[in-house]
Amino acid sequence: MKTRTITSIAMMLAIIIILGFIPPIPLGILPVPLVFQNLGIMLAGILLGAKRGTLTVFLFLVLVALGFPILSGGSGGLVVFAGVTVGYLVSWLFCATLIGLNQTNFLTTHNVIKQFLIIWLPGVLFVDIMGSIGLTLTTGMPLIQALLSNLVFIPGDTIKACVVVIVARRLLTLPFFKKLS
Repeated sequence: MKTRTITSIAMMLAIIIILGFIPPIPLGILPVPLVFQNLGIMLAGILLGAKRGTLTVFLFLVLVALGFPILSGGSGGLVVFAGVTVGYLVSWLFCATLIGLNQTNFLTTHNVIKQFLIIWLPGVLFVDIMGSIGLTLTTGMPLIQALLSNLVFIPGDTIKACVVVIVARRLLTLPFFKKLS
């Protein structure tokens, strides 16, 4: 691997971990809180592309599995992969891949709506659907109820997707990121 690649993966991994220091916001209606780390997951996919973004998220999840308390709220360990957040955590890996696969489309279109959808569909909709499936499997909550409960995440996650579009539009024009492609 090139130094630039290793550096970009390490920096993005650090950003995802740092976003975990922002305390989770409990919602009361779900056992899953609102977190900011998914913003970092979306950024990893769009800034680093499918291969590097997925590798970054994979390394993050390995650190979590090893017990590093780097998830929002300071949790970590294999137990989180058997809990109510399993669907969200597993979906993050695919989220980075799906967003990264569309990095070229993001760069070639100047239509902000298309760029937003490149981030929002996998980064918000896919993650919330997978999170709902995880909730159903771990709690026995009916899938329809889990899906409806996840609607509470849509406004905040949509704002995060907008932030990712704004940041990516700026950073992907910098020489550092152009040389990663």
